[in-house]
Amino acid sequence: MSLAADITPIPLSLIDSDLGTAAAGFGDAFARTGFAVVSDHGIDPALIDRAMAATKAFFALPQAIKQKYVVAGGGGQRGLTPFGIEAAKGEAKADLKEFWHVGRSLPAGHAYAKIMLANLWPAEVPEFEAAVGALYAALDGAGNRMLRAIAVHLGLAADFFVDPVRDGNSVLRLLHYPPVTPESLGDAAGAIRAGAHEDINVITLLLGAEEAGLQLLDKDGQWRSIDAPPGSLVCNVGDMLQRLTGHLLPSTTHRVVNPAPDRMGVARYSTPFFLHFRPDYLIRTLPGGPHVEPPITADDYLRERLREIKLL
Repeated sequence: MSLAADITPIPLSLIDSDLGTAAAGFGDAFARTGFAVVSDHGIDPALIDRAMAATKAFFALPQAIKQKYVVAGGGGQRGLTPFGIEAAKGEAKADLKEFWHVGRSLPAGHAYAKIMLANLWPAEVPEFEAAVGALYAALDGAGNRMLRAIAVHLGLAADFFVDPVRDGNSVLRLLHYPPVTPESLGDAAGAIRAGAHEDINVITLLLGAEEAGLQLLDKDGQWRSIDAPPGSLVCNVGDMLQRLTGHLLPSTTHRVVNPAPDRMGVARYSTPFFLHFRPDYLIRTLPGGPHVEPPITADDYLRERLREIKLL
């Protein structure tokens, strides 16, 4: 059993009432671990329940129906990515998961329409679009509030990130980790639910981390469990923010390990929201960080990673 990470929940509402204190709290957590746990985030629990019910209803559909929603050549950016496809960077075995991606809905003729594809909505689950679309909007709003605290922590104007993330290529991932049994593993013996990886995006906001398994790799090389109270958000720094800050804020390696024997028959669901910059935003290292990397657009950086994890 891994040790628990030293992460004390911080209320998101503190950003509105005392931005300086919030910035210090989140900045400390991110600088130490790359992660923060967020309480009092203001997302309606009833909305979360509706979106989770729709998610479970979709994944319970027969595989032949679900397969209709795979977008060939789409890099997994919309619709379904089936079980056993995505692998962590450098890993030979695929993760034990399937997932659905919802992105930002753009108006007709938008400049990013060729990059950010139209969403798919499963006709077999009528409540899916409304519930999941509303959850996307709620997490997008929470993420933008988090960025205000991060900007102040970095000594930037509170609204620094407003333009870089405007119409950002953010994605809500609905994750289903099926029960893990020797029979279900088959040729995947030795694989885990999500191999050790870093997120490519700016920040990730995760709902549904109450079921055990999420771990981070600390600075001493030890795996530590992330114990999130029910109803809280887990937030972590992604590679884009690490690159922008010159590694002042670390994109921390994390994974989802297989369940304990008494939980092997239980499926795990979670809903990470990957907040991204707009595709043409040039990620140029800010002054003051220990590492400087060449400038790269957010879209080029994303596509580089999609190839590494076998989605392109």
